[in-house]
Amino acid sequence: MRIPIQNVTPECGHAEVCGWVHEVRDLGGLAFMLIRDRTGIIQVTIPKKKVPEAVLAALKAVSRESVVRVTGPVKAIDKAPGGRELVPESIEIISLAETPLPLDVSEKVLAEMDTRLDARFLDVRRPRVAAVFEVRSAACFAINQYFHENGFTNITTPKIVAAATEGGTELFPIAYFDKEAFLNQSPQLYKQMMMAAGCERVYEIGPIFRAEEHNTTKHLNEATSIDIEVSFADHLEVMRILEDLIVRIYEYVNKTCSTQLANLEITDFAVPKAPFPRLPYAEAIEIAKKKIDEPIKYGDDISPAAERAIGAEMGGHYFIVDWPSEIRPYYAMQYEDDPSICKAFDMMHPRMELSSGAQREHRYDILVNQIRRKGLNPESFEFYLKPFRYGMPPHAGWGLGADRLVMTMLGLSNVREAVLFPRDMHRLVP
Repeated sequence: MRIPIQNVTPECGHAEVCGWVHEVRDLGGLAFMLIRDRTGIIQVTIPKKKVPEAVLAALKAVSRESVVRVTGPVKAIDKAPGGRELVPESIEIISLAETPLPLDVSEKVLAEMDTRLDARFLDVRRPRVAAVFEVRSAACFAINQYFHENGFTNITTPKIVAAATEGGTELFPIAYFDKEAFLNQSPQLYKQMMMAAGCERVYEIGPIFRAEEHNTTKHLNEATSIDIEVSFADHLEVMRILEDLIVRIYEYVNKTCSTQLANLEITDFAVPKAPFPRLPYAEAIEIAKKKIDEPIKYGDDISPAAERAIGAEMGGHYFIVDWPSEIRPYYAMQYEDDPSICKAFDMMHPRMELSSGAQREHRYDILVNQIRRKGLNPESFEFYLKPFRYGMPPHAGWGLGADRLVMTMLGLSNVREAVLFPRDMHRLVP
């Protein structure tokens, strides 16, 4: 019976392991084969004069990254990976890999990002790359666990829609029988509608689509968003939920992913401390003005250079709060005493924006007026506006980018490293 490599010890006595041939070294009378599975690597030591002829034939025929089954006794040896080796009684080649390989899984020869993504099935065999997605899986588990512990209902909203979330042209049109349709930019309108349904606390983890012509290390055209909406809550309450969630994710990864962090050579994994600082937008602009050599004024959006400058000043996760109403979506609630400012926020990592949210405007007449002031037609949002006429509670929420969260948590240089099969302007396959 096959044993995961991490569980193979000298105490096993005799073991069967299955995996990929990571490396083969032939030193004449002695050969070594490293076998890898998702749990680790084991050394197979082949003394040629002491093993069956079938083992020697398999050794001669096998290629790197072939899938094999190896059986034999396990012995303790200090210099081998994990302090043990397997001396084969049999080596079965289950699936022979072609040569040459599209990329070097052992990482002796580095590959460019495009090469890696073209052969992603091979790329993810590398322990360092697999570690990213194991950490991402752990983060998703922590997210679901946190929401269920805190009374949230998991929902699934449509990804094919008839209207844009916020208007604009950054939409992917699709053929939908005889109708005009688009891929959804956000679950925003639907999660707000669920507040009228009385669900009170909802969350969704799902894809969003933006037809933005960006070709940067932090933008994708298909991304994964973590969204919540909470009834009878203001922006301050959902900001508290967000920072608590971020701390929980980091704590869980720190607790359960020590092997993966080691594979990523991360030795100083720091768990953020809540509460995160709240930085008013007006103050953020002033910081940027002093630190970057580009024009920036109140009312501008915050550029990537400004984000980095402000992040360097703040040093950790933080919120930018109290944004000008004119540059935030129509559904953000404005302050009663100063409608030029709204109850919106962005949650930032020092490198980039991770999340955007707000308390929403739940009063029908005011919401319709805000839609009009953005130059949009309320009739295009009738399906969304209708619930506001039949008892809509105050509510607030946010969306958090899962890909950027993993990217910043692990110090990755490109968001594509945090996504199995990324979609950008130039990549539609695999």
